[in-house]
Amino acid sequence: MLITEQKPMEEILSYLGGEEKVFIVGCKGCAEGCQTGGEQQAIGMEKELEAEGKTVTGICLVDFACNEQLTRMMFEAHESKIVDSDSLLVLCCGIGIQAVASVVDKVVHPGCNTVSLGGRHGEWRDGERCQECGQCVLEYTGGICPIARCAKQILHGPCGGSVGGKCEVSPDLPCGWQLIIDRLTRIGRLDRLTDVVPPKDWGVSLTGGPPTRPIKRQ
Repeated sequence: MLITEQKPMEEILSYLGGEEKVFIVGCKGCAEGCQTGGEQQAIGMEKELEAEGKTVTGICLVDFACNEQLTRMMFEAHESKIVDSDSLLVLCCGIGIQAVASVVDKVVHPGCNTVSLGGRHGEWRDGERCQECGQCVLEYTGGICPIARCAKQILHGPCGGSVGGKCEVSPDLPCGWQLIIDRLTRIGRLDRLTDVVPPKDWGVSLTGGPPTRPIKRQ
């Protein structure tokens, strides 16, 4: 189980800013078990957002939001509502949030922090996607994690060492920040690069720091 905590409502509202129409995505897997993104939490979030003057265009509960193909399939039934929304608020782990970001060209807001994987690393197995830092920064990076995807774990933009979109660590490794910049460009939010992300506090993570386990690639 991937252990998550819902972000404070004040923080979520700061993400939404002047956006009026929001589509909520929940997860029937780990997030439901943690009571951070299941049906009850999604409905509760809808009520809180509407009390703040927001319009919730719809709710989609994915069986396992970390499964990119399943998420894409579930979204087909909600396509018109998603298109009509200013953004999506995702109540699940960092892997699920990134899966959602990979299938829609919309602004995606994280509604939870992932504090520990606590078990298997989700259903998106082709690489490291979340390092359970406990302070999810996907809001600032277009739904692509700089902690997991950047070899140097830089939070404020590329290091300048990449060549042709590849990391200087390995020519086979995509530059995480190039992926982030491309994504922000597609959704019209390149201005997020000017945001100052606070220094990472690993004390809020149940892991105590970045994991060092190797990634097994098939």
